[in-house]
Amino acid sequence: MHLVFATSIVPDGTPTSGYEIANAAIIDAFARAGCRLTVMGFAWQGRREAVPADAVVLGALDPRTEAATFMTRFGWLAAALWHGLTFSSAKMRFVSPRRVSAALAELEPVDGVIFNSAQFAGAFRDVFAGKPNLYVAHNVEYVSAAQSAAAAKGPIARFLFRREARLLKRLEGKLCAEARFVYTLSEEDRPMLGVAGDGRSAVLPLVAHEPAGAEGPRETVYDAALIGTWSWAPNRIGLDWFLEQVLPHLPDGFRVAIAGDAPAALASRHPRVSFIGRVPDAVAFVRSGKVVPLVSRAGTGVQLKTIETFEQGLPSVATSSALRGISHTPDNCVVADDPRDFAAALARAAEGTPNDLDGRAFHRAQLGALDRAVLHGLRQAGFAPQGEAA
Repeated sequence: MHLVFATSIVPDGTPTSGYEIANAAIIDAFARAGCRLTVMGFAWQGRREAVPADAVVLGALDPRTEAATFMTRFGWLAAALWHGLTFSSAKMRFVSPRRVSAALAELEPVDGVIFNSAQFAGAFRDVFAGKPNLYVAHNVEYVSAAQSAAAAKGPIARFLFRREARLLKRLEGKLCAEARFVYTLSEEDRPMLGVAGDGRSAVLPLVAHEPAGAEGPRETVYDAALIGTWSWAPNRIGLDWFLEQVLPHLPDGFRVAIAGDAPAALASRHPRVSFIGRVPDAVAFVRSGKVVPLVSRAGTGVQLKTIETFEQGLPSVATSSALRGISHTPDNCVVADDPRDFAAALARAAEGTPNDLDGRAFHRAQLGALDRAVLHGLRQAGFAPQGEAA
């Protein structure tokens, strides 16, 4: 069974975002199910050499809006308006559909395609017309865009997010209607996408990194350590909530470190927080804090940072939103949605020696459930894995 895994960013072994970590886990699960996968998409700019040789790389792209020049952003907006695409899909249209069609023809015979999230599919879905397909919905994208519109600071941003939400709702409806089977990353997303039945969809419980056992006290540098892709609007909503509503209730001297891309203006507005930018090892960074705040307040899908935290057995304080797609909450995770309660739980968790647990059981449970869900979807779609009757 030869399937094309059509995605915006091709995993290259050095994931720097939750989206890339999720992609790697999903690709590995399809491989374990006996599928022959060819990954097609774009390499991160500056990391093309690290992409596996058997992947089809259509070009190099840095999809982060905040990292682009004004002219690049203007070009993306112009392409979006001209082609009637979402802003995120327009970023890929420096490559023509004809080029993608030629790349697909070179891979034949191809039994089907897996559309990984809506961005690539929105740009090139017509190229794969006639191919049986599966759809992996990382989020309910139109809901995330609508939430971002509601949180936008100015009228232009609000207008663009509302446009994005409108187009995404139409696109996601088509993708779900045309797919033989739909995978989501949280149970809550299935009814929102109109695919709640087990014959139409399944939830993929994800894994992130090798889990850690409780091997004695850790050496910590900070009281609390957060890491994330803060340029993504739903993540930024959670970060702003933490900085503006939780941080004022934390004790004086409580040491907070935040890793990942964040606007420079945040550092000047919140001098008691250490903004340290990108870090070479995300796991080592979160393990340097006594407790991990899981601060999601918007978005859909699953929070990879929650899964990473639970795999490492680290103490955490989480909002209800941060637990989307999680079937079991470890004993050292406290759930709090009120800012004062959240701050108080952080302060308690940072007292004394961190209460680490063995994360290996959580990892094993997630991995087993992931493999079962992938196999179920393949069978429902008529894509029999190797070793099974067609």
